[in-house]
Amino acid sequence: MLDERRAALEEIASEVRDCTRCRLAETRTRAVPGEGDPDTEVVFVGEGPGFNEDREGRPFIGRAGAFLGTLLGSVGWQREDVFITNVVKCRPPDNRDPLPDEIAACAPHLERQLAVLDPAVVVTLGRFSMNTFIPGARIGQVHGTVHPVDPATGAPNALAFAMYHPAAALRSTGVQRDSLEDMRSVPAVLLQARALREEGSAQAGAGESAARVVAPGGAPTEPGGPAQPTMGPTAGPAQTGDPVTATRDRVDQAHTLAADPVDEASQLTLF
Repeated sequence: MLDERRAALEEIASEVRDCTRCRLAETRTRAVPGEGDPDTEVVFVGEGPGFNEDREGRPFIGRAGAFLGTLLGSVGWQREDVFITNVVKCRPPDNRDPLPDEIAACAPHLERQLAVLDPAVVVTLGRFSMNTFIPGARIGQVHGTVHPVDPATGAPNALAFAMYHPAAALRSTGVQRDSLEDMRSVPAVLLQARALREEGSAQAGAGESAARVVAPGGAPTEPGGPAQPTMGPTAGPAQTGDPVTATRDRVDQAHTLAADPVDEASQLTLF
């Protein structure tokens, strides 16, 4: 499974490097697909590459990347423990904001990456990433909070956790302080996401057992044909109707845990 994920991510990365779906391909030096552990449970999604990333083809390697490393280190994690990418994979000229059509053109790449990774937690870095996973929110109001993820983003079994972009922390000591405090909640959110997945797996298993009918002669049958596989490599919540609405009533539990962050990094690993 790990080798399959690694190969799938590299296939996507290769397509990103050759991508010409939008105008950013005309001015980039190198596309930046993303990097990290293919077996991770946590994905960090930023806005787009900057000057240094454009030169090297790697995400978050400048000053903002150094602060992201500080954030990860504050809970005992390293870059190699997570996956890091952006909503757009090529640098907007002069580090301007990515335009809506550019984000839309790049969305399939991100969706496919998330579908392969099937993360438990997506940490959004900045407002453009936040608006992808938490549409209509304001970063100043929702940073440090947990939200269900729309399955259309490619991460149907994940919780989204909003944070400021690391670059913003370089311009404001207040944002830097908030970012460090928010980061302390991420391990607790991961614990809650794991619990939701386990709950969903148990419910899915119970539902399959209840659906099985013993036919005359003792042969088990399943109404409607064979059971369909659960979304993603990790069993997600058993859902009826709108999956986002079905998940929302349980996200309050994650808010409670996020308010009581894990102080000892040794209590939690990503593997």
